[in-house]
Amino acid sequence: MELSDANLQTLTEYLKKTLDPDPAIRRPAEKFLESVEGSQNYPLLLLTLLEKSQENVIKVCASVTFKNYIKRNWRIVEDEPNKICESDRIAIKANIVPLMLSSPEQIQKQLSDAISIIGREDFPQKWPDLLTEMVNRFQSGDFHVINGVLRTAHSLFKRYRHEFKSNELWTEIKLVLDAFALPLTNLFKATIELCSTHANDASALKVLFSSLILIAKLFYSLNFQDLPEFFEDNMETWMTNFHTLLTLDNKLLQTDLVSNAIQFLASVCERPHYKHLFEDQNTLTSICEKVIVPNMEFRAADEEAFEDNSEEYIRRDLEGSDIDTRRRAACDLVRGLCKFFEGPVTGIFSGYVNSMLQEYAKNPSVNWKHKDAAIYLVTSLASKAQTQKHGITQANELVNLTEFFVNHIQPDLKSASVNEFPVLKADGIKYIMIFRNQVPKEQLLVSIPLLINHLQAESIVVHTYAAHALERLFTMRGTNNTTLITAAEMAPFVEVLLTNLFKALTLPGSSENEYIMKAIMRSFSLLQESIIPYIPSVITQLTQKLLAVSKNPSKPHFNHYMFESICLSIRVTCKANPDAVGSFEEALFMVFTEILQNDVQEFIPYVFQVMSLLLEMHKNEIPSSYMALFPHLLQPVLWERTGNIPPLVRLLQAYLERGANTIASAAADKIPGLLGVFQKLIASKANDHQGFYLLNSIIEHMPPESVDQYRKQIFILLFQRLQNSKTTKFIKSFLVFINLYCIKYGALALQEIFDSIQPKMFGMVLEKIIIPEIQKVSGQIEKKICAVGITKILTECPPMMDTEYTKLWTPLLQALIGLFELPEDDTIPDEEHFIDIEDTPGYQTAFSQLAFAGKKEHDPVGQMVNNPRIHLAQSLHKLSTACPGRVPSMLSTSLNAEALQYLQGYLQAASVTLL
Repeated sequence: MELSDANLQTLTEYLKKTLDPDPAIRRPAEKFLESVEGSQNYPLLLLTLLEKSQENVIKVCASVTFKNYIKRNWRIVEDEPNKICESDRIAIKANIVPLMLSSPEQIQKQLSDAISIIGREDFPQKWPDLLTEMVNRFQSGDFHVINGVLRTAHSLFKRYRHEFKSNELWTEIKLVLDAFALPLTNLFKATIELCSTHANDASALKVLFSSLILIAKLFYSLNFQDLPEFFEDNMETWMTNFHTLLTLDNKLLQTDLVSNAIQFLASVCERPHYKHLFEDQNTLTSICEKVIVPNMEFRAADEEAFEDNSEEYIRRDLEGSDIDTRRRAACDLVRGLCKFFEGPVTGIFSGYVNSMLQEYAKNPSVNWKHKDAAIYLVTSLASKAQTQKHGITQANELVNLTEFFVNHIQPDLKSASVNEFPVLKADGIKYIMIFRNQVPKEQLLVSIPLLINHLQAESIVVHTYAAHALERLFTMRGTNNTTLITAAEMAPFVEVLLTNLFKALTLPGSSENEYIMKAIMRSFSLLQESIIPYIPSVITQLTQKLLAVSKNPSKPHFNHYMFESICLSIRVTCKANPDAVGSFEEALFMVFTEILQNDVQEFIPYVFQVMSLLLEMHKNEIPSSYMALFPHLLQPVLWERTGNIPPLVRLLQAYLERGANTIASAAADKIPGLLGVFQKLIASKANDHQGFYLLNSIIEHMPPESVDQYRKQIFILLFQRLQNSKTTKFIKSFLVFINLYCIKYGALALQEIFDSIQPKMFGMVLEKIIIPEIQKVSGQIEKKICAVGITKILTECPPMMDTEYTKLWTPLLQALIGLFELPEDDTIPDEEHFIDIEDTPGYQTAFSQLAFAGKKEHDPVGQMVNNPRIHLAQSLHKLSTACPGRVPSMLSTSLNAEALQYLQGYLQAASVTLL
């Protein structure tokens, strides 16, 4: 694509169309951009647009499109083409920093994120001058520029908070600190001084405070990995400045600045080498009274978010993305202080909690915020260790959680109206979620009907929290790893639970509420056959919801849990009544057809998984409705999207398992298409295992005569791939395949097809691949297939006994005994470690496995062989009967003593001897 005015105009028009709410206009525009983004100069055209376009909406759209383009394409994936040409990469890095710094803030943020993404891949080795370019801008005196640098540095360095310790990481952080620590400290001091100079200028303070926020975030990131020597000399200065800042009139300070300053104190007080800074009782009391308590309050902004922006409030509160709120920062500071000063801090706050609860009791309708703050203080004090999955796993023993629950939480949830004091209702429900492992089970059982009742609350936050709390309770594990809450204990509540959950989806603002849908899924999983009487109503509502959201899928988690719920409905019902599969097909196929026809990319992988589940419910036949779809599943366009590959392979396997004879007779002309899919998959390092899954099903299920003409070509393709690009993953899959082939067609057929491709190739495969590599095979069924296949080669292949291949007989037997008795060889060459790690290219939807559509593990030799060691012993006995004296002679001359001892154990267990 040339950097021309015509191309800029075309790009402008298509970007405008991507903003259109009408899918008929938007989707073709998105597909056009997808088709051209691999062209040289495409990213430079976007950068030119965001710099020179006269329309602000196009500038913003171009910046977002550019950032997403970088996100998808910048990483270079081994074995994949480079998606951005080198000249574009060089031009982007040369121009993006000055362009970012000269752009308005809205665009600056997008370009800052893009720099961060590029930096993750290229900094410092491939972008060594980035730091120098950024630090030099501190001297500009222009805080728009300075804040742009700080924002970019923050997005670049915040990953240090989450990465595992390593020498490589520390080397990089040291490089950054050498260049950045002193300029950042000087900038911090200068900015604090400017705050004093401009104390009466609100607009200047706003800019300066935004700089201080970013400086605090950077300080936190650069200190996270605990390299104290760089900041230790200045720590008291930093501490004093932040403490002073936080005891000013809170109303003057921006929330972001306060929360980041508190987070700074929280991170410092947890470090043993800074413990002395907090030991003074006056310092501790001052922090508790003047920093923590005022910032625990439910502020006007919180109330506004709770009522008017519930989705964002929930996301921040439940998912922990509220790190930049004052309240969250204050909670973290309480936990940090309790690490070394649990007794004194608990003592200081106990008085505050009692005082707040007394104020609430005087006039609940006016003073409810006092109780809200008290609940938050108790929660912060009591929480010593917490996980998303289990809630609080370690609590402060000085806080009586059950007593507080019974006296102060349950009464709010038992009140007559579910719509009264919604914030306190939400607090109470959240308390149950957080302390579910600390509160006795009998109290949790008392809470369940209260939570079900609150699914009807008008407040989005309250009914969402109720759904989430139920979902968390239903996942709790008791003894023997069974659910703590049982289906029997839930029996009295099944109807009202299901009714209220589905009703909650009709409440304003919750039509695609992922927490409610997840609770529906978890309820189905817990209740199992108890839901069967309600399935006709449930599947109707789920199908209607699926049809509605397929028009414009926008909530990935909601959609995932919806499909999981559909799968559970099918599994639970068809387990009790296999004939019910037809009623599910009748209910779902109309919607599935619409999804496939409208190419709803987000849903197609899910549809294939549900169809696989339904097809597998049929016994040894394929209904005509499925056969009509079969040719369409082989269309190349479907296989271009990586997200489609696993579910499509699974669906084709289901076709082969249930109706290979039908395919062979009614769709024989489609077999080349089926093998074409295999050929495409086998050529990819990322997807070759999927190609083997398909090939194994073809070999196992298709009538031999239907694939006879293709067998040799299949092996040639596999050998070409082995020669050109041999990986451990490919070898493991190849070993399973050739042994499955041996089981299906016989050991002699395997030897003959190898030697028909090239004389003596069978011996080469045994010597170079099977014998040295068999130890790498993993998985019980995979090992069993290999064991049975090798046993056949040893005992049912005449050339192994009377040709040049005979010398390989004992090494092959020894390798087989090693497969049985030695640990798996899981070593992987260094150059292969990152083969499977690849970003989803383009606009493609990543594959999301449905847990409840999972395929049962299939053992192709299950009916033939139970114990492969016994099978080996019996097969060797049979061989020795046919060739008396030969087998003991070969064993005694070349099998090592340890292997021979194992073999004698197999023979003894099988009650056979060798003649």
